[in-house]
Amino acid sequence: MIRPILIHPDPRLKKICDPVAEITDDLRRLADDMLATMYEAPGIGLAAPQVGVTRRLIVLDCNKEGDGAKRPLAMLNPQIVWQSEDVNTYEEGCLSLPNVFADVERPSEVKVRWTGIDGCEEEEQFSGLWATCVQHEIDHLDGKLFIDYLRPLKRQMITRKMEKFKRAQASGLVVKA
Repeated sequence: MIRPILIHPDPRLKKICDPVAEITDDLRRLADDMLATMYEAPGIGLAAPQVGVTRRLIVLDCNKEGDGAKRPLAMLNPQIVWQSEDVNTYEEGCLSLPNVFADVERPSEVKVRWTGIDGCEEEEQFSGLWATCVQHEIDHLDGKLFIDYLRPLKRQMITRKMEKFKRAQASGLVVKA
């Protein structure tokens, strides 16, 4: 099922999420719904708070462009256990900030440990777009958006733009963010 994606500003996007203590059928369904929502949007990552659920769950798939085989990942309680000193700058976007993009500098490689939806603990080292995406999604679990890395004035301008977008959306007008 496709779920509605929260648009910034929304206080639920700024909350620190609760750890997942038990893997239930509802949680598996949430992960499936999040993947379907992410692909439909389209995006390469989605965090549970973006669909209004304050649990430590993210989904991502950075292989979906071109002819690459899909590689959907659902991560419960993901944590970065190592990060490189080298950094990369990527132009990031977010499904909760439609049509907003900005350069963000992050570690170029990270090692992440998480529990899979099957209950098994996993660990993998990510680089490039995968590293950026997993860091971006984990930030969501801590109530942080990519615009929080920007200067205050730029962040305020984007927030005002999103408020205007939400008002127009609520009034039924079709607008571009």
